[in-house]
Amino acid sequence: MKTVIITGASTGIGKTIAQLFLEKGYNLVINSANAANLANTYNELNNPDKVAIVPGDISLIETGKKLIETAVLRFGSVDVLINNAGIFEPKSFLDVEEKDLDLFLSINLKGTFFTSQSAVKQMLQQGEGNIINIGTVLVDHAINGFPATAPISSKGGIHAFTRQLAAEFGKNNIRVNAIAPGIIRSPLQAKTGVNNADSLAGLHLLNRIGETQDVAELALYLAESNFVTGEIINLDGGHVAGHSI
Repeated sequence: MKTVIITGASTGIGKTIAQLFLEKGYNLVINSANAANLANTYNELNNPDKVAIVPGDISLIETGKKLIETAVLRFGSVDVLINNAGIFEPKSFLDVEEKDLDLFLSINLKGTFFTSQSAVKQMLQQGEGNIINIGTVLVDHAINGFPATAPISSKGGIHAFTRQLAAEFGKNNIRVNAIAPGIIRSPLQAKTGVNNADSLAGLHLLNRIGETQDVAELALYLAESNFVTGEIINLDGGHVAGHSI
């Protein structure tokens, strides 16, 4: 029986990942900064024997530590960590203030970094483990009409962090990969001012946007793979591969 920790699991991609992993028999430790949303998701999952919740801001190192401690105390191990928690918001480069950049770096990069650090300490004791980070295709394929230098800078750090961590701990059988989604139908779109996510379908060669289930299925594959590490996998309907004209 394996245990997965999922940050940012109360809505959208994280919630769908939680639902799929629970269906596949995993024990879950789920997190969100929004305690009310997290409690709602916990109730929807309706499996208290296999699900534990840890509300808290992932930019705080103590939140990551508590996630690992909860997983070990409740279920005995930390087999998979999915660093899904993150924020994303467009803002013109010339309007970005120090507090804006600090916020993205703290939640997106710092949260991923130090939660992974706590997880790796436990995984070393176990002799193996698996970490899955969430980046974005916009690191490799920027969009003129979507100014987002601050969040993309933090996501670029996650991409670099993924490969370096995989290199440092591959010999310990700790696999580290990242998923770089394209446009995915989720509550995040409305938060970034996109009221009709399907209007962005043309960014993808498949001429449609992705679903949260697509991300969840790739996360499950990576969680169960024994020979994939150091990869940034674009899940983007062809966004990075080419252009439609």
